[in-house]
Amino acid sequence: MADSNHAETPLRTLIVDDEPLAVERIQVICAGLDMISVAGTASDGAAALRLVEALSPDLILLDMTMPELDGLAVARELAKKDVPPAVIFVTAHDDFAVEAFDLDAIDYVLKPVASDRLVRAIERAIARRGTSRNKDSQWLEELWVPHRSELLRIAVSEVSRIDAERDYVRLHVGDGAEGGRSYLLLQTIAGLEERLDPAEFIRIHRSTILRKDRIRGLRHDGLGVWSAELDCGEALRIGRTYLPKVKAMAGR
Repeated sequence: MADSNHAETPLRTLIVDDEPLAVERIQVICAGLDMISVAGTASDGAAALRLVEALSPDLILLDMTMPELDGLAVARELAKKDVPPAVIFVTAHDDFAVEAFDLDAIDYVLKPVASDRLVRAIERAIARRGTSRNKDSQWLEELWVPHRSELLRIAVSEVSRIDAERDYVRLHVGDGAEGGRSYLLLQTIAGLEERLDPAEFIRIHRSTILRKDRIRGLRHDGLGVWSAELDCGEALRIGRTYLPKVKAMAGR
């Protein structure tokens, strides 16, 4: 049985950032929080890994872009540990969110850091404290997308359709009707397809991935052209390259 006081014990926290002013700002915010205690700071990735071994922190507030060993490289090394510390990325860049959550990061906070935003991230770390993380699934379970001045968590189960828009993808969330929402994510559709569970998603066109349970049926439009009919009433053309796989899904 877990210690009943475990959740009340402050998280031993390591701050890693190569910008002294950024470290100072985070320290000031953390000083007002009873839920964490700052065990140390590091200004580069190599120093961070040394301090992890020496201090065994529960949580790392980790900058993404640092010289030589960057935040992603540090997180990859930490993921090899039997009991890795929780990681919250704190960064000025919003284009590494997919890679960050492939590494099971708790959250991804954009600079300049707002105290309430950092508090929410730390609360997520506390909520997951003492729980085992799902290392068995190789598929994405959540995505974080830029929205206004922060990143929003989108459960992959909420995504109904994905469209390619040059170097971005547009995630359609919800019904796709009036209540639907969409968000842009800096990621290629091919790269995202590799991370999605093929039991739940299927690519029907070089520019379109659909959630399988949103497909109501297939329609033959003549001359070898097929469309996927969605539960919202919309019909989307199926690319010839992807047609065999789509038909196989339908048992044809």
